[in-house]
Amino acid sequence: MYFAALLARTEDGWEASDTELDDVETLADLADLAREATAEYDDDTVLVFIEQEDAWFGVVRVDGEEDPRIYVSDAAAAARSSYGEILLTDEMLGREPGADDPGVDLDALDLDGTEDGEPAASEAGAGSDGDDDDTEGSGGDAVPAGPLGDTELLTDLGVPEKELLALEAGDALNDIAEILGAAEVLETVR
Repeated sequence: MYFAALLARTEDGWEASDTELDDVETLADLADLAREATAEYDDDTVLVFIEQEDAWFGVVRVDGEEDPRIYVSDAAAAARSSYGEILLTDEMLGREPGADDPGVDLDALDLDGTEDGEPAASEAGAGSDGDDDDTEGSGGDAVPAGPLGDTELLTDLGVPEKELLALEAGDALNDIAEILGAAEVLETVR
């Protein structure tokens, strides 16, 4: 079960709206959704809250046309989630842009069609080719357990890095909203 909401900072305080992420496939889509929600409030801050039950939470901060800033409480848990995958960009994971898993899968398919590719798969546990498999496997293992991203994205709003890192999924979004003075408006969309 997921929860997603937008919190927009306006002249009159925070405004909350629930949001559907069904049509969101990329971080750029998510940032555009946030910007559209505040089109009438030039360059205001928008926070996108995403939570998967008690597994993980993420906060995306969009300030006008600036690049989104992202924090994920547990990257490994988020990586197993379709919405979490949106937040875990190549840059956050330290990968070359465009070097995501679908590209690796295509390369693997090309190798599997050759005679050299087949023995590599059968020798995975015994030979030096096992190192190649470990390298491919480490692409998934490269997602660390625990927090990942910009731990200072809420510092100027009253949530210091240390406090953000101490938050646990389940109550975190409510705790953040309370610090921001937006707990009541967030509760209206829960």
